[in-house]
Amino acid sequence: MAKILDVKGRKVWDSRGRATVEAEVVVGRGTTPLASGRAIAPAGASTGSGEARSLPAEEAVRNINGRIRDALRALSTADQAALDQRLVGLDGTPDRSRLGANAMVAVSMACAQADAASQKIPLWKKLSGTKRVGLPVPQIQIFGGGAHARGRIDLQDFMAVCVGAGSFAEALDWTAQVYAAAGARLAKRGVLAGVADEGGYWPAFKSNEEALSELVGAISDAGLEPGVDVAIAIDVAATQIHRGGAYHLALEGRALSAGQLHAMLMRWVERYPIVSIEDPFAEDDAEAMQAFTRDAGSRIQVVGDDFFVTREARLRSANGACNAVLLKPNQVGTLTETLACWEAAKALGYRAIVSARSGESEDTTIVHLAVGWGVPQLKVGSFARSERMAKWNEGLRIEEALGARALLYPARKLFKGA
Repeated sequence: MAKILDVKGRKVWDSRGRATVEAEVVVGRGTTPLASGRAIAPAGASTGSGEARSLPAEEAVRNINGRIRDALRALSTADQAALDQRLVGLDGTPDRSRLGANAMVAVSMACAQADAASQKIPLWKKLSGTKRVGLPVPQIQIFGGGAHARGRIDLQDFMAVCVGAGSFAEALDWTAQVYAAAGARLAKRGVLAGVADEGGYWPAFKSNEEALSELVGAISDAGLEPGVDVAIAIDVAATQIHRGGAYHLALEGRALSAGQLHAMLMRWVERYPIVSIEDPFAEDDAEAMQAFTRDAGSRIQVVGDDFFVTREARLRSANGACNAVLLKPNQVGTLTETLACWEAAKALGYRAIVSARSGESEDTTIVHLAVGWGVPQLKVGSFARSERMAKWNEGLRIEEALGARALLYPARKLFKGA
């Protein structure tokens, strides 16, 4: 059984040019190193108030190279729950503010990678064990807004979901066509203003709804059928636009009550091939979230991100709010806590989506989590920028490795009738 010989932390840089933390865990027998695993902590621009707290990179690195290293040396990487519990106990705070959620998640993921490497298997295989697994359905950003694009459009993500695809590879093929068609449409109209944090186009639209009509047009221009081949997912990130009891659409110069926003979103669901809406209301507007889920939840996926912040306890007390949860390991600090949220979601009949953050890196751990844990959806940003493509390409490699042993690709089943 491999044991931890060393834990190293270093400052590295994320996709927005901001300092973050990489952890490297070396395992071996006796004093002989056998393998190592590395992982990099991501960071979000749009964050829920209940998220675990990250520390400045230099401080987090010191914690890894000091207290965390001392606490984990000689422990076995075979028991992820015990390692993560040691981290949680060492931190001792509800918001992970002593060690830093960035230090903890980097180490937690690196331990899992090191254990897989010591067994000479990929991480997804370590996590799945003898269970049969398959590839998740991607949600891929085409237009970026909100905190990821300096409010160019108020809503944060307009995404393509290839509901008619028969494989992960086919979903990426179709998304590439849609992404190219969307860029060509914007360029032709002279409204292409740049690229947002996650690689989606940063458009100069006159309204938020224009993003929906343009995305439908891009799907058609790509030779695909809206709602049959490719549908739409939205991340409102409503906490970011909620002030003084109203939802402010700066692009349109108006403020909406929760009831008015509810009506607008329901109208969009009627008019466009929308299959998923994330954070339609603010993290503290539970009543509005519950009412929207009652009205829309039988037709679409209503996803909680800031509303749940990957916390099992929040999911269990949702009281009818949402029917899906976003899973982001850095929101809680460890893989074990993230898995607990997914297990609770399954028990409660909720769907789940493993998600990246706006500040990302070449790290591909979350793809292995989605596959190995059997989470049926994955969201890592757009179809551009290497920190995003590294993850989509890793999915292709895993699908190839699984071959005929893979579970049936779930897109058509998940979004039946889309």
